[in-house]
Amino acid sequence: MPICCRISCDDWAEAQCRAILDNVRKAMKPTSRLLIVEMVLPEGDAPHPGKMIDLLMLVTTGGQERSESEYRQLLDSSGFQLTRVVPTRSAVSIVEATVA
Repeated sequence: MPICCRISCDDWAEAQCRAILDNVRKAMKPTSRLLIVEMVLPEGDAPHPGKMIDLLMLVTTGGQERSESEYRQLLDSSGFQLTRVVPTRSAVSIVEATVA
């Protein structure tokens, strides 16, 4: 059975988030899944409540909300492969990744 790990990525600056993901990847088994439960911003200039939270995260923690393509880039740089983004009934989505 795959082991899941749930982390938060919006509280951290890019370099810190990458370091966290690197450590998580090292601890994962090849069959494990990484679940990131966060708002996933729409691409482009479409309005979205997460864009205000993006500004708040930048000012308070140095972090950011991300679009699917930004998550893909971040995960790729840390040795993961984004497998899917699952929308929920709430404002957050579940970003699923596996070890690349």
